Amino acid sequence: MDWTWFHRLASPPHVYALAVRLTPWFAWPAALCIAAGLWSGLVLAPPDYQQGDGFRILYVHAPSAWMSLMVYVTMATAAAVGLIWRMKVAHAVAASCAPIGASFTFAALVTGALWGQPMWGTYWQWDPRLTSELVLLFLYLGYMGLRAGIEDPQRADRASAVLAVVGVVNVPIIHYSVTWWNSLHQAPSVMRLAKPAMPFAMLAPLLLMLLGFTLLFAALLLTRLRAEVLARERAASWIREVVSV
Repeated sequence: MDWTWFHRLASPPHVYALAVRLTPWFAWPAALCIAAGLWSGLVLAPPDYQQGDGFRILYVHAPSAWMSLMVYVTMATAAAVGLIWRMKVAHAVAASCAPIGASFTFAALVTGALWGQPMWGTYWQWDPRLTSELVLLFLYLGYMGLRAGIEDPQRADRASAVLAVVGVVNVPIIHYSVTWWNSLHQAPSVMRLAKPAMPFAMLAPLLLMLLGFTLLFAALLLTRLRAEVLARERAASWIREVVSV
């Protein structure tokens, strides 16, 4: 098997150029999918027979919660690659993921609280799903705080990577918390082995939003990765060529 492509990903100039080329290809489809998903979900989808129009916050809450997990897995995978193969670019990817993932997690918690108040009568319950999602936010913040607290970049990379890899154990806990424990949170209605429980008129906008948020993450990651690579390689000669161009 030819592993040339993998070794090229260890080259900061190659990764920077690749990120520049790919960003628009993710950003524009993300904008279109999110716009279409919001219009379909907030305007065209029928109200829920139990929750009424209050269910529509799902179209922001569910994609945010999904992305909070996906981004953490991406961050932990990149951190593990950086630890094992000592790839600086992999550490840059992990560092770029953290603030994006923290933003998605915060959005999931806030929209969940806004949904919970009219449905449960309270903004917060120490429910297994809510508590483990809050722990995820603390893991993101802890990762960023640890990186910022260590001056030596290599030590910061290694220490934060260990935290990211260890913290990935929380991801399956979040995902299966509603089935492992007695939970107020709604059981999975889309990501399950059986047929989704939602009617297609409600499901289609949600799938559009999931796709849009995934593409948005890719665009944001590539944008932050470019900045991270520039910061790490600011003394390299190729940086001066990029700036001059």
